[in-house]
Amino acid sequence: MTAGWSDVAHTARLFARVFGMAVMSIRAQRLRGAFVAGAVALGIAALTVIVASVDGARQKAMEIVEWFGPSAVMILGGDIENRPVGQRVLTLTWDDARTISRSLPGVSAVVPMRSRSSTMLRYEAKNVVVSVVVGATQDYAGTWDWPLDEGRDLTLEDIERSAKVCLIGDAPAKALFGDASPLGKTILVQDLPVQVVGRLAYRGFTGGGGDTSVDDRIILPITTLTQRFNMDRKYFRGLRVKFHDPELMDAHLENLKSLLRRQHDIAPGQPDDFSLLSAADILKFLSAVTGGMTVFLGITAGVAILVGGFVLANLMYLSVSERREEIGLRKALGAPGWAVTVQFLCEACLLTMLGAVFGIGLGVAIGEVLSGLGMLKLVLTPKIPILSFAAAIAIALVFGLKPARKAAALDPIEALRGGGDDG
Repeated sequence: MTAGWSDVAHTARLFARVFGMAVMSIRAQRLRGAFVAGAVALGIAALTVIVASVDGARQKAMEIVEWFGPSAVMILGGDIENRPVGQRVLTLTWDDARTISRSLPGVSAVVPMRSRSSTMLRYEAKNVVVSVVVGATQDYAGTWDWPLDEGRDLTLEDIERSAKVCLIGDAPAKALFGDASPLGKTILVQDLPVQVVGRLAYRGFTGGGGDTSVDDRIILPITTLTQRFNMDRKYFRGLRVKFHDPELMDAHLENLKSLLRRQHDIAPGQPDDFSLLSAADILKFLSAVTGGMTVFLGITAGVAILVGGFVLANLMYLSVSERREEIGLRKALGAPGWAVTVQFLCEACLLTMLGAVFGIGLGVAIGEVLSGLGMLKLVLTPKIPILSFAAAIAIALVFGLKPARKAAALDPIEALRGGGDDG
């Protein structure tokens, strides 16, 4: 037992000595080491951006799905998937909304909607352009599961009277009123005076349009929007339908599609003139986008890591050639071949791990810049350093093993003479 512990202690001391020699060799060749670490850092930086951006995209997808709601369906006029030339997009009517509300099993709410983009809002001396003005029926906030920070939702009386009232999103509320309450204040929507009766809670993410925040909106009664801005009063662009039981969504979608085809007199075999969009469809689309982004960025990171690996291998071969006499002397003094192999692999691992540290920092910095420009959303998780250091060790072992074995295989006599085959 004592002999066994003695062997373990001897091996540990030998490993420590080999590691120390590896550190000394790196310090003696700082410029070359920096070149290797820099090449590896570029690959690790790309890997960091990939992992953080994919996690960010997945988080964003789940936020959008949660906001949309698992028990809801959005009906849009026109076929948004195939987009036939000359198709009508205003195909949904009040009769459709009434029929769905009265005849479709499991329906809890139906909210028709129209919209107007890029509209000027004014309050006293302040102006702001809101990205979208939505016209909707009663219980808009409740149907979207969107809490109100203060005030009330739209009511049936607001719709019937075409009342000049609105719900205001967080972004225009802050732009026009700062920290003060907007409740009861009258703002101008273009030239239409409208009283704020409710303030929507902050949601804090962008919609499908890229950098447009879902908080950058106001909500008017749909009758007010269509009458005051000369919009078609018979048709509307979208219908939000909410069901009681999200577990039965597949059946609800089939029933809804059949009902609308009958409503629009669409013959069998003819394409729909409407589109159904559920939370599952959104998640499927976002997953496909995320998957495509992962493949593209993964190839980019793989190429960058391979470049770093080839740089490491070439410089290690050069190092073996330059240190032939050192290696020969060590082997002549009894150093086993595995110790030489381990020393060179330790040098490779130290350089790639150093590159990983710099690469993570560089990747985070690049990601912050892209995130600030609104191009990506990054989420930093513990798996970033885990994957980065694992990739760094893999680079060292894959690309450093052959040069290390070449060093261990050198004949000590030939190495001390400075001769031998370098191939």
